[in-house]
Amino acid sequence: MNNLKAIKRENTSSGEINKLRQKGFIPAILYGGKDPNAKISVEKKAVKNILNSESFLSTVIELDIDGKKQKVLPREISYHVVSDEPIHIDFMRMVPGSKIIIEIPVQFKNHSDSPGLKRGGVLNIVRRKVELRCPSDKIPDDIVIDLTGSDIGTSIKISSVKLPEDVKPTITDRDFVIATVAAPTVVKEPEKPAEETATEGVEGETASPTTEEGSEAAAATGKEGAEAAKKDDKGKGKEQSGDKKQGGDKKASPEKKPTEKK
Repeated sequence: MNNLKAIKRENTSSGEINKLRQKGFIPAILYGGKDPNAKISVEKKAVKNILNSESFLSTVIELDIDGKKQKVLPREISYHVVSDEPIHIDFMRMVPGSKIIIEIPVQFKNHSDSPGLKRGGVLNIVRRKVELRCPSDKIPDDIVIDLTGSDIGTSIKISSVKLPEDVKPTITDRDFVIATVAAPTVVKEPEKPAEETATEGVEGETASPTTEEGSEAAAATGKEGAEAAKKDDKGKGKEQSGDKKQGGDKKASPEKKPTEKK
């Protein structure tokens, strides 16, 4: 059990409380039971070690107030929005015979004795804390789950957990799951050579229409050139035939001799 010293404080104004924080103290309040609420303060250095633990809100603390000791339970912590430093703590008195509802952290042991984890399985934690209803003098520090013999596909439910006497979960309508041993998740990476081949194929298909268009354009250009050359040849042939005809006409027409006078 953790021991913590506290002193009573009479100051209530915000200015006095800020001065108290500057001196290294955290303002707190103690409530519960038949005694009236008490305004106290605790030293930050003394509470810092247990404050950082995961089970702080479920840890029973023996609070020493000016020589008077009593068991308390931290119920709420306020933090500064910028510095994230604790600025206020609420403590509740532990009344013998009373029952409280509290969240207890879950711990796992014997990971190396789990066949499922040995074969590459994964421990999937569904609940890291379980809410329990228990007597104020029988608060467990944690819930310990033994993983010995757990194989892939095993579901660890609340019914398989041994709880202290008179300690029961607040959820009673179902046998809820705390953790499972799941099969390993294998992520298959894409084959890079296949992607590169597919990319080259797509690029080739994209480039082929351009090649075909170029071939068609070249063929059309060649065809037009052939037709133009053919027309030129025909035109030259006509001109040559016309010249031949004209030469033939000149040869066929007889020369007229002048008529001699007698």
